[in-house]
Amino acid sequence: MSILWVILGLILLVVGGDFLVKASVGLSLKFNISKMVIGMTVVSFATSAPELLVSLQAALSGSPAIAINNVVGSNIANIGLVLGITALIGAIAVDKSFYILNWPAMMIFSFMLYYFLNNDGFLTQIEGVILFCSLILFIVILLKNAKSEDVTEEVDDALAIVSNAKILLWLVIGAAALYFGSVWLVDGAKDLAKAIGVSDAVIAVTVIAIGTSVPELAASVIAAAKQEKALSLGNLIGSNIFNIGSVLGLTSIVKTIPVTDTKILDNDIFWMISFAAILILLILIPKRMQISRYKGLLLVIGYCVFIYTAFL
Repeated sequence: MSILWVILGLILLVVGGDFLVKASVGLSLKFNISKMVIGMTVVSFATSAPELLVSLQAALSGSPAIAINNVVGSNIANIGLVLGITALIGAIAVDKSFYILNWPAMMIFSFMLYYFLNNDGFLTQIEGVILFCSLILFIVILLKNAKSEDVTEEVDDALAIVSNAKILLWLVIGAAALYFGSVWLVDGAKDLAKAIGVSDAVIAVTVIAIGTSVPELAASVIAAAKQEKALSLGNLIGSNIFNIGSVLGLTSIVKTIPVTDTKILDNDIFWMISFAAILILLILIPKRMQISRYKGLLLVIGYCVFIYTAFL
């Protein structure tokens, strides 16, 4: 029965996230916010909603390990699974903003999270405020860079003419689906962990993390199959930064998150940092500024090794 609740929870999170993204974009277009700003801020926050609701629900229901490892696992999955599989379908070109801004920012956020957790075994409200304010600073710098480079994000124009009533309905459906999806997923995950004899943290860093990365994976694979340049490495890196800055930042502001499973600090977070760090090597050598198929294969193999060790 626990597996059923996990599956139903994941389905609702995917559905809820999709409705929330559409409603947010539609609302933003009605307020004449530029597509670039919508793509880099509104959509990013909306796509982080599943992780945010799961982490909040986990923290408030007494399962802090799920709250932390949901984000750590999602960040690992975004690089090892999503980026790896997408690169297997077709090589991904890398622009200079990756090593000038996005990659350094991802490493800074990753090390900040490690320091905050390792310092006293808690992610406190003050540390949450620091993470969230750092995210706002990153967004401001990102927008300034985007303007100077004349970057435009693909946002569906059709959403601008959607009626207010439909947008409100989408918001209600999205919010309800995210709420019930997060409750069912967290409850099901805790029961599943007990049933198979592993910790909440293991389920969070594997099953829940993969589940909350499904939307990104589906969109990336479809885009690669169509040979569209819809996926940029910057978007995935941005997702990892948002996960730490907004999901864990906001969750810890609402409730201090204690480290209850030492494996998070002894193992899982080092996997997250390692996957982030290895990207710079893969991109610079031997074929510069490109993530080729064999590099994608290396990422997927690395992710499989991580999943295997998580259950040991």
